[in-house]
Amino acid sequence: MYLELKNVKKSFGEGENKSEVLKGVDFEVEKGHIAVLLGPSGSGKSTLLNIIGGIEKVDSGTVSIGGEGMEHLKERQLCEYRRKHLGYVFQAYNLIPNLTVKENVEVGAYLSENPLPVDEVLKTLGLWEHRHKVPNQLSGGQQQRTAIGRAIVKNPSVLLCDEPTGALDYKTSKEILELIQQVNEKFGNTVIIVTHNDAISNMADQVIRIKDGRVRSKVYNETKISAADLDW
Repeated sequence: MYLELKNVKKSFGEGENKSEVLKGVDFEVEKGHIAVLLGPSGSGKSTLLNIIGGIEKVDSGTVSIGGEGMEHLKERQLCEYRRKHLGYVFQAYNLIPNLTVKENVEVGAYLSENPLPVDEVLKTLGLWEHRHKVPNQLSGGQQQRTAIGRAIVKNPSVLLCDEPTGALDYKTSKEILELIQQVNEKFGNTVIIVTHNDAISNMADQVIRIKDGRVRSKVYNETKISAADLDW
């Protein structure tokens, strides 16, 4: 398996205020698969994504990508780990407001030793004709496309998507999910999508249901549905 989490535990706070968010999480994701972490708000799925992303550290347990463990890495090593392995797509677009679409995507390319061609990424995401615009000249969907471009131009091993359609309408949400699917098929990134939208699980290779800080079920979809055919 490419991504492995074993008995991962994580708490926040101390003493009477201590809250156990993850209570011994185990799951694996195969290389090149799309995996959906599905669960209600407060279930621990975003904390899990932050742990995979090296933003939060585990209290105990192990996390590895491609056989490379990360739970004992120092901050400088974690920075290198994030640069080498990870691309992020958040619900908030976090674009640099005074840079153009192309320049925002180039920021991601500068962080990588082996970036994808910027122009190819822009064309794949339907952003070529918007490449000279700044973020406030774009729709929400176009801004999210730009955020995806910045993430994938790094050519990351793993693409982490935290509620990537949460701020978008139905039509635009489906377009973004189609793009994530196309990126997975074209570039072969392993994709982890955190969502509370059950319908999105139908486009995944693997569905991991999280509730109250535990994995409740792990299912492989024998027949995936195209993102274009999702309905909710």
